[in-house]
Amino acid sequence: MTPAIQSLTEITLEDFLQLPETKPASDYIKGVIYQKPMPQGEHSRLQARLISLINQLGEPQNLASAFPELRCTFDGSAIVPDISVFEWHRIPQKQNGRVENRFTIAPDWTIEIWSPGQSVNRVMRKIILCLNQGTNLVWLVDPEDESVIIFKPNQTPEFKNGDNLLPGLTVLTDWQLTARDLFGWLYL
Repeated sequence: MTPAIQSLTEITLEDFLQLPETKPASDYIKGVIYQKPMPQGEHSRLQARLISLINQLGEPQNLASAFPELRCTFDGSAIVPDISVFEWHRIPQKQNGRVENRFTIAPDWTIEIWSPGQSVNRVMRKIILCLNQGTNLVWLVDPEDESVIIFKPNQTPEFKNGDNLLPGLTVLTDWQLTARDLFGWLYL
């Protein structure tokens, strides 16, 4: 399990953002730094395939875009979800139309892929933070159990596995993915 990295003095968000990036990335939530676990094979495979599918459906029509390991800074915290998805009109842009480097808003959809040894409470802190700041959909993907827990604002979480359809953003009208399809990507 990856321990929290706590300094002897309270570190501010601004100070945290000045620190060199770590590999794997670290999250900063309410004054505490948490280093994420190093992604392994199943995690990387699911992350790559999900990003590819979301971008195939979302980018040609300017509906949404998925970003891997993108630092999102909001509500006094700086987190790096495994996948951050933004509806097209919410993607921060520079005046010339290029994508911004710094994202200071919560994603519309966050996907966290469970890693061995990861703390349940740390992942839940990130999920709750996102939901409280306007994220519409969060997936917690568990490759070991081949299940996904779906979180939406002000709703009871839903457990999905097998042939259960997994919800996507409403703008992705062609979205069709079951839990079985998702975890099928792990078999070569």
